[in-house]
Amino acid sequence: MRANQIRGWLGVAVLAAGLVNGIAGERAAKPETPEARQARFFKAFESTLTNTVLIGKFTITGKQTPPSEESYTIRSVKKMAQGDYWLFTARIKYGKRDVTLPIPIPVKWAGDTPVISLDNLTLPGLGTFSAHVVIDGDKYAGTWAHGKVGGHMFGTIAKVKPESAASSPQKKPE
Repeated sequence: MRANQIRGWLGVAVLAAGLVNGIAGERAAKPETPEARQARFFKAFESTLTNTVLIGKFTITGKQTPPSEESYTIRSVKKMAQGDYWLFTARIKYGKRDVTLPIPIPVKWAGDTPVISLDNLTLPGLGTFSAHVVIDGDKYAGTWAHGKVGGHMFGTIAKVKPESAASSPQKKPE
């Protein structure tokens, strides 16, 4: 009698496991909607760049010098309602200037890869900039121009504590 009970419970367990797997399989088989996919990409992009420091190097086209070091501190990134624009709150340290600004920047998508794409964006007191930068996980690479000077840029993206993002871009990432 006890063996029959055990076999009965075992049969119920196998049946229940099969039902659970079938339901999970149905959920997994449903394709992701384009809206849900876009929302997932947007959330990942925000998360990747909020409270980060981009640490890398840049070159200057036409100069035969080794790449120079650079860093950019990004406090936050949020999708704006207008088209492809995202609001980057970033610290810009250029020459003797050191400011934190909210900057609306277009971001285009090459499939699931975000590309920061600015053309002749004028920042008061800093100049006019262009850049096309691919974000690939914890790496970035692209081209840049400031007036008639331009080149390439590349590096890594490191998370920092929120209070560190508001202070020095020279702080070491976690």
